[in-house]
Amino acid sequence: MTPTASINAVSVDVICRIVAGDLDAEIVHRDDDLIAFLDHRPVFKGHVLIAPVRHIDDLLSLPGELMQPMLGLGQRLSRAFITALGAQGSFTAINTIISQSIPHLHMHVVPRSKGDGLRGFFWPRTRYADGEAAEYGQLITSALADLDLTDA
Repeated sequence: MTPTASINAVSVDVICRIVAGDLDAEIVHRDDDLIAFLDHRPVFKGHVLIAPVRHIDDLLSLPGELMQPMLGLGQRLSRAFITALGAQGSFTAINTIISQSIPHLHMHVVPRSKGDGLRGFFWPRTRYADGEAAEYGQLITSALADLDLTDA
């Protein structure tokens, strides 16, 4: 990506706007390097996006020092889904350039249960009812905090 294209992508980047506090999102985790928040059009309720706080275009540009923390947070979210949502497992994916709808690296972590109907790469989307995203966000945030206590 050219420097000009990158600057233009950042100016309309939804994730950068969430990081800056310019766009509301149900944030379930934030530290100096990563932010995790509910997808506003989840595959299943509880679907979280994990992204670097600083703008990174795609997986090809991810510095090595962020790889383990990003995947580690995905693992913790997968555990939190079991505790908080009763999920039986999870689906994790990163699109790199092709099918990457947001020009900012992000990893999808989706709660799964046997027989949930998700097949292949067709991702039907749903919406949260008023107040429901906050409810799911709180459940996942609490489960992450509990995991932090047991991992300490």
